[in-house]
Amino acid sequence: MPVITIPRILLSLLSWALLAGAIYLLWSWHQGHDLRLADGAVRRVEGDRWRLYSGLGLLAWSFLGRFVVLRVIPAGKDEPREERAAATTVAAPDGSLIHVETLGAVGAPTLVLTHGWGLNANAWWYAKHALAARFRLVLWDLPGLGRSKMPEDGKITIDRFAEALGAVVQASGPGRVILVGHSIGGMATQTFWRACPQSLRAQIAGMVLVDTTYENPIRTMWLSPLWRALRWPVIEPLFWLTIALSPLVWLASWQGYLSGSNQLAMRLTGFGRFATRGQVDFTARLACKGSPGVQAKGNLAMFRWSVTELLPAVDLPMLVLTGTKDIVTLPSASELIADAAPQARIFKVQGAGHMGFMERSEAYNGAIVEFADEVFARKAIERSIAD
Repeated sequence: MPVITIPRILLSLLSWALLAGAIYLLWSWHQGHDLRLADGAVRRVEGDRWRLYSGLGLLAWSFLGRFVVLRVIPAGKDEPREERAAATTVAAPDGSLIHVETLGAVGAPTLVLTHGWGLNANAWWYAKHALAARFRLVLWDLPGLGRSKMPEDGKITIDRFAEALGAVVQASGPGRVILVGHSIGGMATQTFWRACPQSLRAQIAGMVLVDTTYENPIRTMWLSPLWRALRWPVIEPLFWLTIALSPLVWLASWQGYLSGSNQLAMRLTGFGRFATRGQVDFTARLACKGSPGVQAKGNLAMFRWSVTELLPAVDLPMLVLTGTKDIVTLPSASELIADAAPQARIFKVQGAGHMGFMERSEAYNGAIVEFADEVFARKAIERSIAD
């Protein structure tokens, strides 16, 4: 999401500026200066000590600041880690090669989980551990992120993500599924329903939208008037520049991770009151692994997206999950979705931010379990009556 990406880029640039300052101070100390004596002779004098100490301090912060930043965030008991399950590759209609993982009991009701932008399927770590005992989970990496490959033309649109989701659903088998989408994953889920063929639509039992929106996210985020005013003169040019300079931005991003600036940006924008040290560091690391150019293309695609007119026609059981402290997608966006969709209901998690499905995982996963049990039980009854 742009409101997370922009602070990350700016703080990474600041981190590089600190590194450049450290190099300059150490260089100027090493060079020293010429001292002219009373007899006219010139003697070389080493640089001021403050330059040495300041330079060393800035250099240390540039590569070790992460540990200082993380120390001010409380540690959690159950911190996420990168784990991969049994995987297959699915070809999407646009030529993307989609990395798809499956875990859980064979024959159990199926949940298809789509992660948010800049992350990958590892973001569902808590959901995998909480839901795999009850459901069959199908997780996938969006094109260009994680282990999924971009199409040859390099284009990114939400419509293409929706088509890729359709290919994942088809590959998951003939049983009914519930679609779970976080952030841009929720946007792709809604778009998929709009264009979904009738033969595939019958396979969808329900939809869970996690901290997502219904239109251009710049309109449903914190300080929206400011972001809209900056969109054309600043934000879009910044993303196009990121695409052009992707390798340099990638290096800056990792240096920002080492200095702790990425963790700081993630903590301030992505989480609410319950973030833990491991969650913030884990999310920042996942974001660094994704190509900055790919992420910039996705952000630009979000600016040109809306399903506002679709919501009243979504005749499908829907659970809308939102954190009350989400500034990336304000809770009012979830409220509008829940009001507009005929079979939608909303569940608000107090104190959670945009990454609430991590920091308040028990509340989010509990709501998903309750909703899924209800929907699959209802579909089973409907099927038995029809038979």
